[in-house]
Amino acid sequence: MEEVKANDKVKVHYTGSLSDGTIFDSSENREPFEFKVGAGQVIKGFEEAVIGLKKDESIKVTIPADEAYGPFMEERLQKVSKEQLPADIKPEIGMELASKYPDGQEIIVRVRSIEEDHIVIDANHPLAGLDLTFTIKVVEIN
Repeated sequence: MEEVKANDKVKVHYTGSLSDGTIFDSSENREPFEFKVGAGQVIKGFEEAVIGLKKDESIKVTIPADEAYGPFMEERLQKVSKEQLPADIKPEIGMELASKYPDGQEIIVRVRSIEEDHIVIDANHPLAGLDLTFTIKVVEIN
């Protein structure tokens, strides 16, 4: 029976959870998730976990933060004066906002805190700094 290897297109069902058991994402009740192994379409640890698996085989793997979304970086927190926000924006904690770098590249940031005259935005990935556990089942190998 064929095993998953580099350059294969695979379809998987997965459930991702945090160390406290909180599920942050799952493909259950949706179409299987498809990606090409080795193309950098998924986090490194997820990709490495499926290599060597056969169709209908499952694995449970914990991926350390460094192989997932990296460490949480304090330097990605930034104070923004409320005066800099568009007038129609009423910030709330957890709200996602689009921001642009000077080169025009757009990123999504989240409101982390709200102070009297400013907000603190967070450009870290929401799962940065967290170890992630995935249960993965290979559904198809091409």
